[in-house]
Amino acid sequence: MTTYFVTGTDTDAGKTLVASGLLALARRRGLTTLGLKPVASGCESTAEGLRNIDALTLQAQSMPTPPYATLNPYAYAPAIAPHLAARRASRIPTLDALVAHVAEPLAEKRDLTLIEGAGGWRVPLNDDEDLAGLAVRLELPVILVVGLELGCLNHARLSAEAIRADGLPLAGWVGNLIDPGLSFDEVADEACYRDNLATLERTLEAPCLGIVPRLAADTPDARARAAADYLTLPGDA
Repeated sequence: MTTYFVTGTDTDAGKTLVASGLLALARRRGLTTLGLKPVASGCESTAEGLRNIDALTLQAQSMPTPPYATLNPYAYAPAIAPHLAARRASRIPTLDALVAHVAEPLAEKRDLTLIEGAGGWRVPLNDDEDLAGLAVRLELPVILVVGLELGCLNHARLSAEAIRADGLPLAGWVGNLIDPGLSFDEVADEACYRDNLATLERTLEAPCLGIVPRLAADTPDARARAAADYLTLPGDA
């Protein structure tokens, strides 16, 4: 095991579901885990400060459990692009600051550490840097979460090309069923569904770490544990 950067084909592709599922799977094996969400917008105000549901979900699957500030140092209230939320808050992150912040938790060398990005691969961090630059600076292999819906073949291939163009290996990809339609509805058109998955497997040229269906679980912890049933840890694929 090692450290991976988790990105998605788009906002709401299922990064947190997959990341928490992978952490839950590692915990089943008795491994130590850590999930980091360095930058998050759409946070809620609490007595302890701003809290992000995605970051809290990763915290719940991290063992030993880290302080919230360790996994989500930059939390913003507006549910908008992180660099815009940061500008409104007058607290703009930089790659240098993020690299410095994650240095200590990464030094703990847990069995599996996942750093979850925000949005897709090219989401801006500030006016001059992208959040993907954190993965580049740390030279991390990348796990791509593909939101399975009409149009995802293009989004997935472009994301994979961008990751490799930045000099990083694609360690694997996970399909997450978002909105079943004709293209990704196994019941309505099984042949089309299988053909689409085969296209992703062929064109992404990386191991498939799982296909997560729509889950009935209704809490973040239950969803993480349910997703784990459909996942394979990187390196095991």
